Amino acid sequence: MPFQTVVNQTPAPAVAGDFASANPNASVVAGPGTFVAGSGGANVGVFGWADGSGNVTNAGSGIPTGFIHRDYNALIVTWLASASMNIPQGQPVTLMSAGDFWAQTLTSATVGQKVFAGNADGTIKTGAAGATIAGYTETKWYVGSAANANELVKITTWN
Repeated sequence: MPFQTVVNQTPAPAVAGDFASANPNASVVAGPGTFVAGSGGANVGVFGWADGSGNVTNAGSGIPTGFIHRDYNALIVTWLASASMNIPQGQPVTLMSAGDFWAQTLTSATVGQKVFAGNADGTIKTGAAGATIAGYTETKWYVGSAANANELVKITTWN
């Protein structure tokens, strides 16, 4: 574990993948043990695609199957690593189809913008409804709080 080099004056509001409210939320309908991390694992706090066998990865085409909720299932498996957001291959994954969640945006975000999922890694960018962002697919999710690029933002399906 690295030596502490920073002391923040205020705590972080959340971790990517956390619930952002007590509003209703819904997981993607699947049978018990259906969704597991595919080859290379699946990262928490970004979008995921499930294949016909239930393997979930952060890469895909078209609309993602769901948002990967932080269900305390990411494991630190890299030798001497201090943190991890990766769910190892074969471990259960919770995909969410609705709700309010914290996520890190790669672009600045304003309330009401649409959320776009990166087809290569599930990361999030924001933009106007109907916009075209190369390598990203528009989702049914919306921005629920303003944020600068690379900051945590609330995303929601309850617009």
